[in-house]
Amino acid sequence: MSLRLVLFIYNLVFPIALLFLLPGYLLKIFRRGNYSNSFGERFGIYSSEKKEKLSNIEKPIWIHAVSVGEVNVAIKLIKSLRRASPSKSIVLSTTTPTGHDIAKSSGADLIFYHPLDFLFIVKKVLRLIDPVTLILTEAEIWPNLVSKANRRNIKVSIINARLSNRSESRYKRFSFFSAPVLRMLNLVCVQDEADIKTWDSLGVNLDKIFFTGSIKYDASHLKTPSRLGEFRELLSRVLLGNQRKIMLAGSTHPGEELMLARKYKILKDKFPELFLIVVPRHVERCKSISEEISKEGLDVELRSNLDRQLANRETNKAIDCLIINTTGELDAWYYLSDVVIIGKSFLHAGGQNPVEAIFAGKPVIVGPNMENFSALVSMLNHHKGLIQIDGSETIVESITEILSKPEIAQNIVSNANEVLSCHQGATNRTAKLVVDKSF
Repeated sequence: MSLRLVLFIYNLVFPIALLFLLPGYLLKIFRRGNYSNSFGERFGIYSSEKKEKLSNIEKPIWIHAVSVGEVNVAIKLIKSLRRASPSKSIVLSTTTPTGHDIAKSSGADLIFYHPLDFLFIVKKVLRLIDPVTLILTEAEIWPNLVSKANRRNIKVSIINARLSNRSESRYKRFSFFSAPVLRMLNLVCVQDEADIKTWDSLGVNLDKIFFTGSIKYDASHLKTPSRLGEFRELLSRVLLGNQRKIMLAGSTHPGEELMLARKYKILKDKFPELFLIVVPRHVERCKSISEEISKEGLDVELRSNLDRQLANRETNKAIDCLIINTTGELDAWYYLSDVVIIGKSFLHAGGQNPVEAIFAGKPVIVGPNMENFSALVSMLNHHKGLIQIDGSETIVESITEILSKPEIAQNIVSNANEVLSCHQGATNRTAKLVVDKSF
């Protein structure tokens, strides 16, 4: 199928699809309360302040990152691009409010919400930004944006390119539709060498595909979180100065918090000093999670209350569980834990990224549903770099083993870091390719 026909069909179908998705979008605005802030910018409507900033930025690098995980990739890349091409300005777009919040610390010259992929909006935004190159993170490919960038001789790259098994299957099933769009890409930086064959089969020219490794898994410029000392002090106040083992559940989804709270109650009989920290994927759920866990007879506190207690010099009471309801802090709390359980891997499909916990030097437990990280988890499993269990039934057994035998935890962390070593330097390799191939 020709590119012109693909775009014609796409521009007929996309508005209809968006109309069906609109109720869900409005529901998110209602539930989360902060999606409405992005509404205007999604239509290319910017404040006078942002317009003025754009007018003073000449031919920037435009990076698009969807949410928190992709923004963290972008943050690493921005630092490398600053070193590789210090004279270039960088703008960063995101899709979600949580991603937008994290992006504020990215070092980009301007942060904005990504435009909807309507022709008139894309044309307007490309004219306003006038980038020297457009960098898409992982697999966020919008046909109108890619096509119009191509028309303006703006080279488009995908960095940290990744496709889940489901996405790959869809691309192949509809290759007659996707291949003409993918052929417009100037550069694709893949995480694994095996991915070269995959992207080639999807229509990307082989000479434009490069193995760089994963930026997410690159520890080259890893730094200890800047607020770690502050969080350690807060945790010490919560624990009333006592030394306790920390069981942390990260990026949890509905149902998983209650399930883990019940497992925690069983573990408390074996390890009376055990403390539970829960970091939900979506902070707007924290109040309901707190109520849910409290009904199990556990004393719960929200992270946001700690700062108020500190300011008012209130005396803390002994609690069982701390719920983190502030964004952008998960990586720091990993450092303060003794064992980490990765959410979205037990009661939901896909899983969440286990690498931040590994970088923090912690043994990781995941459930059976890690489809979004299948290649990584398979490699980590093979080298005993994490513990993957078939379901919640064996969580107590696995945590008991880790807490009872420190040498097992140490071996898991050591093996995991060995697996990730092949990605060392991925950020710098990607930045160099972007500069060499796109400017």
